[in-house]
Amino acid sequence: MHTRYKVTIRCTECGEKFILRGRPNSEGGFDTGFKRCTCGNESTLEVDVTPE
Repeated sequence: MHTRYKVTIRCTECGEKFILRGRPNSEGGFDTGFKRCTCGNESTLEVDVTPE
């Protein structure tokens, strides 16, 4: 069974904060389903990951 992680994403442009659950993927990142911030920002995001 794969461990789930709490993934906190904060947009550096507007300050919006998203808290999601994710699982590690084969590329070394985390799959959460997150695509982009509500302001349209896709690239400058701060990501913090902690085990759940």
